[in-house]
Amino acid sequence: MPRFLAVYTMKPEDLASFRNLPKAEQDAVDEWSAWEERNAASIPDPGGMVGKTTRMTKEGVVNAVNSFCGYLVIEGESADAAARLFEHHPHMTVFPGDGVDIMPFLT
Repeated sequence: MPRFLAVYTMKPEDLASFRNLPKAEQDAVDEWSAWEERNAASIPDPGGMVGKTTRMTKEGVVNAVNSFCGYLVIEGESADAAARLFEHHPHMTVFPGDGVDIMPFLT
């Protein structure tokens, strides 16, 4: 079964607002856990959430900003099939996420 990297995206300003919510609201992950349980057979690596970005450039190490806030590895017949698993995902319905980018592993 083809594998894909699924990257959760969130605008940096929305992520900052989310991090300012009370801890109890940040941890309201019942819907997220339910989604993972329903799709467990398609998730070989549950990944995790990620923090601030540090980038290595020709000039050295620099801080960077991107919209990545988490990832997982998912299996599907195609990129479209893998993407459809995220329809109505709590990342976008409960949390202030704006999307999930799906990328095939080529090697």
